[in-house]
Amino acid sequence: MASQRTDPLTLEVVELIGTVVARYHDEYEQAAAQHSLTGAQARVLGLLSLEPLPMRRIAQQLRCEPSNITGIVDRLEVRGLVERRPDAGDRRVKLAATTEEGRVTADRLREALGFAREPLAELTTAERTVLRDLLKRMLGKESAT
Repeated sequence: MASQRTDPLTLEVVELIGTVVARYHDEYEQAAAQHSLTGAQARVLGLLSLEPLPMRRIAQQLRCEPSNITGIVDRLEVRGLVERRPDAGDRRVKLAATTEEGRVTADRLREALGFAREPLAELTTAERTVLRDLLKRMLGKESAT
């Protein structure tokens, strides 16, 4: 395995991934600031725009403490972007969910992230599919296709 750490191709790929992550993070922070949100608030809002989730699950997906998520959701709720509602399957559990304004804001945030979308548009559908499948494989998620 030592050869993999010194393999120039592996090192180059690691550096490129790091550059993509840094650019994404910077652009995400800028897009969030345009909506008077922190990066963490924008990430929670984006996640909740996909589906309502309990606080614990949000914390697991974002790899942070549930108490941090509670504070973030509190601030989003005050702004009218998120609401808490009972889980239909277990009324003891509260779900955080976006409001209509929250969904619109999450969509605008996604639209503002052009740096990744524009270069991806230059790839063919087959190339994007291969890239998606490789990323899923790297993350330990099997491709659904």
